[in-house]
Order: sequence, then structure tokens, then C-alpha cells
Amino acid sequence: MWEQIFTSLSPGLTADDAALEQAAAALDFALPDSYRGFCKSCGVGLAGAQFRIAVPAAFEAVDLVNQAGVIAHSVGAAVRMLQDEPNPHRFDVDGDDPSVIERACFFGAGEDGSFLFWDVSGSGPEYDIWVLAPDLEAVRFGGESLTDFFTRAMAPSAALVLGPGGDPLPARFDGFSEATLARSAQIAP
Repeated sequence: MWEQIFTSLSPGLTADDAALEQAAAALDFALPDSYRGFCKSCGVGLAGAQFRIAVPAAFEAVDLVNQAGVIAHSVGAAVRMLQDEPNPHRFDVDGDDPSVIERACFFGAGEDGSFLFWDVSGSGPEYDIWVLAPDLEAVRFGGESLTDFFTRAMAPSAALVLGPGGDPLPARFDGFSEATLARSAQIAP
């Protein structure tokens, strides 16, 4: 399926069912089917020359559970700092439901400083994907699944997902091997 989304697909370190189940148990919700397929087919890397999707892995910098916590903490700290400004911070959410942030599980980061998250309300097998813009205010609907998100972000509809001026992402995935991740973590392979 992912070969149809990314016309240029060079897989990175992938996750197996055991790693996906461990991550789901740690996060306390079932991982979406499209995400599970992504982890098994694509793995760790750069999607559309823009997004790094966290994957269950032994490397903290790319691990789903670790990154979900790190991003949530970072976003929370930034929002708390913004609350000290003269005008209180507020999220500008597509559909005008700011509570979507309260149900967020972050799973990806954009090269531009944006973040991807699931609205983990409901029972799956998919969760809506949202994009938190680099300004930490604009929250755009990304898609009903990871495949839907990338399909939309690689089409003329990219600006609806990525924000004004957002050009369609290239249909490619550049994976990072375990050896590359080990070197970057300064761990011997």
C-alpha cells in the first residue's frame, strides 16, 4: 500500500508486531492500522521531505513512546510560556473544537516546526490526524488516517493540511537505517 503513496520508497529501520504492541500498551490505546502498516513498510525516515514519523524503536530520538512524551512536554511548556503574554494563548482549531488538543498523542514532527498528532478519542482502528502549526496556534485537520494525510499533503489540497502557502509534498520516503541511527546516537552498531 505505501508503495502507492510514495512513488520513491527507500525503507528505514522498521518495527515488528511485538514492538508495535509494546508501544500500544505503553500509550494505552490501539495504534491505528495505517500507522502500523507505515511502521512495517516504511519505518524510520523522512516522509515527503518534510515529516519524521516516530516509530517504535530502540533509539529515543525516533521512538514513538519517547517522542510522544517529549513533544507533548515541549508543546505544553511553550503554551505555558505564551500564557504569560499580554493576550492569553488560544488554539485556532479547524472545526472550532479546541478540546482536540486535550486528546492529542503526538507522533510526528515537521522540518518546519509543525507537529502531527492523533485525536485518540474513540476506539479506532483509525484516529483523526491533526497538524499543529509551528506558531503553536493553528491546528488543521490532516486526515482520517496516515494514508489519507499523506495523500492530501501530496496533492493540490496541501495548503488545506499544511497551511497557507503549503506546496504539495514530494511523493517520496527516505529511510534511515539502523546503522545510521546508531551512529547518530553515538552507539556502536
